[in-house]
Amino acid sequence: MQRIGVFVCWCGSNIAGTVDVEAVSNALKNEPGVVFSTNYQYMCSQAGQDLIINAVKEHNLTGIVVCSCSPRMHEATFRKTAQAAGLNPYMVEIANIREQCSWIHKDMALGTEKAIILGKAAVAKVNLNAPLTPGESPVTKRALVIGGGIAGIQTALDIADAGYEVDIVETKPTIGGKMAQLDKTFPTLDCAACILTPKMVDVAQNDKIRIFSYSEVCDIKGFVGNFDVEIKKKARYVKEDICTGCGLCTEKCPQKNVPNEFNLGMDNRRAIYIPFAQAVPKVATIDPNTCNMLKNGKCGVCAKVCTANAIDYTQKDEIIHEKYGAIVAATGFNPISMDKFDEYAYSQSKDVITSLEFERLTNAAGPSQGHLVRPSDGEHPHTIVFVQCVGSRCASCSEKGKEYCSKICCMYTAKHAMLTRDKYPDTEVYVFYIDVRTPGKSFDEFYRRAVEEYGVHYIKGMVGKVSPEGKKLIVQGSDLIADKQLKIEADLVVLAAAIEPDKSARPLATMLTASMDTNDFFTEAHPKLRPVESPTAGVFLSGTCQGPKDIPETVSQASAAAAKVIGLLSKDKLKGNPCIANANELMCNGCSSCEKVCPYGAITYVEKEFRMPDRTTMIRRVASVNEAVCQGCGACTVACPSGAMDLKGFTSEQIIAEVDAICK
Repeated sequence: MQRIGVFVCWCGSNIAGTVDVEAVSNALKNEPGVVFSTNYQYMCSQAGQDLIINAVKEHNLTGIVVCSCSPRMHEATFRKTAQAAGLNPYMVEIANIREQCSWIHKDMALGTEKAIILGKAAVAKVNLNAPLTPGESPVTKRALVIGGGIAGIQTALDIADAGYEVDIVETKPTIGGKMAQLDKTFPTLDCAACILTPKMVDVAQNDKIRIFSYSEVCDIKGFVGNFDVEIKKKARYVKEDICTGCGLCTEKCPQKNVPNEFNLGMDNRRAIYIPFAQAVPKVATIDPNTCNMLKNGKCGVCAKVCTANAIDYTQKDEIIHEKYGAIVAATGFNPISMDKFDEYAYSQSKDVITSLEFERLTNAAGPSQGHLVRPSDGEHPHTIVFVQCVGSRCASCSEKGKEYCSKICCMYTAKHAMLTRDKYPDTEVYVFYIDVRTPGKSFDEFYRRAVEEYGVHYIKGMVGKVSPEGKKLIVQGSDLIADKQLKIEADLVVLAAAIEPDKSARPLATMLTASMDTNDFFTEAHPKLRPVESPTAGVFLSGTCQGPKDIPETVSQASAAAAKVIGLLSKDKLKGNPCIANANELMCNGCSSCEKVCPYGAITYVEKEFRMPDRTTMIRRVASVNEAVCQGCGACTVACPSGAMDLKGFTSEQIIAEVDAICK
């Protein structure tokens, strides 16, 4: 029988407010194996931990039950406390009486009764616990960053500055992401390219960083410290090590009516192209869907004019296999499609554009060389209407929009309005908004400048319809403050489209076995204590793949993710989770059920020789668990029809003991 100590935490008034902690500690004194039971106001504090250490030594405790908050919060804390007292850290069990009792029950009697039951279950489990020892695995001292936007760039630079090798995989032909498409950044109104381009160059010149542009991750196997990654490097049909980026081929290519993705289809590019002047790597790429030479073998102009002989029409996609110790997801975002918002006439008029298209219109490197013009006829617009929250905060229209706030729209619309009024004082600017959300440093002052200094007309209300009539766009909306309906004749309408995770996020999460929320944003391990870590060990989150963010917040999170990666790569060996699957070979019938359900690929089957009772031998097929790969999820234990598979620390016997304790 174990000698168990029970420690009930008040958690200030979080638990003690609706649970009688004294009654809980007294009730658990009488449970089998319990030799000591007490309660304290803050068990996770230094004084509380000292109380546990002293009790272990004084009462010769062999197991500990802490009735407190979620094990996600402080299980590691109390395991370290037990270890400091000389106990095996896996002889600690947490009974969650905060989230599962005090936070959901207002009635103290009911909350106290449930807390006692949960405490009894934890005691029953500790009585059957056995000391566990984590295994060790080496660490591959190289990191992978998936996504080459500002988040991926900052993460890679910070990791490389610490002396570790890092690879960036970017699906586009160049790194830079969405920030490369911006003109100015709020709230300082400095040039986006002036900030981003030096960092892109730093990445290219850093000997610790490799850029796999125009590439994608195809497969990820392995575990923290030892990931095996398959990268597909798509054929550019241009030799990267030879191309000088002179641009002569892009000038001479006869196929020049291809919509330019970088300018969001607002102008055209050639079949061979460099996305923008500051692209990194500055290497031409041939679009196989539009190149006449690749499609029908007729043309070859780019090969003829290339002085470096860099064109190679025979180039094939290349599969690269690499090992990494840590992976950072930085897949970024995209504006949502406007197809479902036809009330704004986006598909009916070229003069209804999104905010990102407006960025390209006002950018000196954009389709109109920075001149604000109407896309339909190239004339200067004199009345511009900005519509906020298009697709954001759509609680009643979630089938076509998003329920969340996209966070950056209020600020970039204020930026657009301010810059328009500054450069074109003859322009009238209207902004229809639901609420103005400006929570960042200097953000509210920035918005107030747009209203007070630049005379932007902010109208609290929603736009119901935009109707093209001749050269004008009739905007019908409501002014809730003035309590009237408005009809504005606009020359240009700009829609602040909601942002959503990049489409590559969902398949990547599947490969990483990482968690996602209902909106396909990556889920962090803990929203407060582990905001840049995925629940999957060794996988970290950077930028808008985790949720809507502006540039400063993205860069901050990128550096935080890099710090976590550096901390991981600095270790020579990692201790694994000892709560892993274990196969009873005598019971295993070799059916492969556990192998099929294992999401980590930790289970294989081996042929093994067994001695029979009659002294003969038999070759049987049995399950074998790779302890370094197993994450202790327990899926195999549920699937095993013969009951041969069990989980150390969570055996069937222990779980049944908990159930029995609850049902008494």
